[in-house]
This record gives sequence, structure tokens and C-alpha cells, in this order.
Amino acid sequence: MLFKTLSLAAAAAVSLAAPAMAEDVTVTLTGVEARGGVLLASLQTRGEFMQASATYADRVDHPAAGTVRVTFNDVAPGDYALMVLHDEDADGRMKMNGYMPGEGWAMVNGDALRGPPTFDMVKFTVAASGADLSVPMSYPR
Repeated sequence: MLFKTLSLAAAAAVSLAAPAMAEDVTVTLTGVEARGGVLLASLQTRGEFMQASATYADRVDHPAAGTVRVTFNDVAPGDYALMVLHDEDADGRMKMNGYMPGEGWAMVNGDALRGPPTFDMVKFTVAASGADLSVPMSYPR
């Protein structure tokens, strides 16, 4: 009986909870180079970090040099990592030159990285009002 009462109380609390607000996240990528291919951009949760899946994703085919804007719609508040790959050969994978990226990439705080990133190193917080970021692209020399 106690279990049934707790289950009903939990169900009622969930049904009365206010829905989480979701707003847009706009990312301005600076320093994009015209190298063909596709820009793959995603917002990843801690559990998705550095995996192939992402809650929010977008792509820009054949990006032009300069500044590119990507908008993720209806993003729930929380912590996310921005992952951007300029996939020049559009094979869905980042080329590596030894331990260094062989294609363009971007992350929040990416310019401070000196090794593989952790979620906490590159995360940012999306507020209930959304977020606007400006992030530079990095390309191999």
C-alpha cells in the first residue's frame, strides 16, 4: 500500500511540474576557411560527450570563408559541450595527424586546450533564455 501511495504521489508531482522552457542557442563560428565539405555542429550533454550521438545537431554544406552562424532550436536549459568539425571530405570522421586534429574544429575554450578535452573544460551553460556564443575555428597548419 505504501509503495502504491508513493507511486501515485510521484506521478501527480510529475504531472503538476511546470514544463522546462526551451530557447535557441546561436553559435557564431569565426575564422571558417573555405575548404569544401561540411561543418558538423552539435551540442552534447555530459553523457553524450565525444560520442557520435547528440541531442542537438546541425550541418552547413560547403561553408564559405569567414563567419558562419548555426542555430540550435528549442534547447533545454543545462550544461552542454559545443562540438564542431569541418569535415572536409564529408566522411563523418575527424582526420588525425598523429595526436592532432587534421581537419578544422571548434569547442568552447578550445584555444586553451593542450590535450584531449574533458566535458568540464569545454562546457557552457544554456539558461532558460537561451545562449549566444562566438567561437573561433581552429585549423591544422
